[in-house]
Amino acid sequence: MAEKKVIGIIGGMGPLATVDLFRKIVAHTKADCDQEHLRVLIDNDPSIPDRTAALLSGGESPVPKLTAAAQKLQHSGADLLAIPCNTSHCFYDAVQAAVDIPILHMIRITAQALQSRKIRQAGLLATSGTVQAGIYQRIFAGTDICLLTPGESGQQVIMDAIYRIKSGSLFIDRSGFRKVMDEMLRQGAETLILGCTELPLLPDVGGPGFTDPTLELALEAVRLAGGEAI
Repeated sequence: MAEKKVIGIIGGMGPLATVDLFRKIVAHTKADCDQEHLRVLIDNDPSIPDRTAALLSGGESPVPKLTAAAQKLQHSGADLLAIPCNTSHCFYDAVQAAVDIPILHMIRITAQALQSRKIRQAGLLATSGTVQAGIYQRIFAGTDICLLTPGESGQQVIMDAIYRIKSGSLFIDRSGFRKVMDEMLRQGAETLILGCTELPLLPDVGGPGFTDPTLELALEAVRLAGGEAI
């Protein structure tokens, strides 16, 4: 049997999203005992500068700390890396260039998953940094999938929800959030992409009608590390 690879997680953006990816890797690995699970190294550094602020308002770049975490994980024995933060993928190329091991690209993986499901129209729920930087739009431009995004007021509702979750408030008033989702469904979205890794943490979000990039990332990490994804 081929030796299994070690997964490294560049975390802290935010910490709960990091826990969510680790949990999904464990939950979706076929294993009958501890020893059949995959080895996972985690660098949970919440001091990594805010990615949206860096993209939209000239805030401190997260690249130095992202690359430091990637290099630390490689030196610690990781064979492949995963970043449970959609907005961080706007800086993907710079971080990948700093290491000799592959960094899984969550957004490309998500696009491939939707293509396999033959989705033709999807709604994107994400940070303003992710939306305005256009990384989902660029990746999806190479597919047959039409990507819908909220209007200005709807986007602010999504941002408010994301930062409340980052503060640890999972049980928030989701009436405005629900209106944004309902509007995208009325526009023809066949699925809603939870394009910020905080959003899958909400208790009543997920399942049919949603696409969870964190889950897609976990499944791909398990497969590439030599595990059996379930």
